[in-house]
Amino acid sequence: MRKILSLIRKLCSEQKLIEDGDKIAVGLSGGKDSLLLLTALKRLQSFYDKKFDLIAVSIDLSNGEMDFSKIKEYCKKIDVPFYKKITNVFEIIFDIRKEKNPCSLCANLRRGLVNSYAKELGCNKVALGHHMDDLIETFVMSLFFEGRLSTFQPSTYLSRTDITVIRPMLFITENEIIENSKDLPVVKNVCPADKHTQREKVKELLKLLDENYDDAKKKIFTAITHPERFNLWQEINKK
Repeated sequence: MRKILSLIRKLCSEQKLIEDGDKIAVGLSGGKDSLLLLTALKRLQSFYDKKFDLIAVSIDLSNGEMDFSKIKEYCKKIDVPFYKKITNVFEIIFDIRKEKNPCSLCANLRRGLVNSYAKELGCNKVALGHHMDDLIETFVMSLFFEGRLSTFQPSTYLSRTDITVIRPMLFITENEIIENSKDLPVVKNVCPADKHTQREKVKELLKLLDENYDDAKKKIFTAITHPERFNLWQEINKK
């Protein structure tokens, strides 16, 4: 956990993700990533040079079928207020709209619900558990499926909800998260599309690249995060 805290603190300091007086809602899905983020931010709160408040927000997408009781108990144990909103997002996506590619719509709905709920609870920031692998996968998915170079930022201000979304774990790999989340009360994902998504296919592709080319994923991360290595075509302003 010491390395996890160090990497989160480094990114938060470099990108000014946390400022004095922030009230931060951790978007708590119940998975290993968001649980580790909550745990780390709670520990960071005790020694970070910026003072901030922390709450946990969960969006039940399954109309009450997902069991968040262990999450609620864990939040009580580490003294973080826990809030949950029950929604029927899965019903809308899978039963009513019968989406063939549900993940993008689901992610947009979930993010919107988290942000608006956090705003209702008086927060000015939402912290999400995206990590280094997520950043790289999103970049590759954008390249292959959208034909553009794009991925998410450490910090994004959303004017519609007046919320800033922060991602403090972008310096941390998924393997490091797995290693440090073994004792956390992870909740089973009840999504019908779990493990059957385009992102899973990209994960397998990146795994294959890493097996055949030394540190392929780390080099992609370096290419994303080092602007001085930017060497793509620029539009020429013709007079």
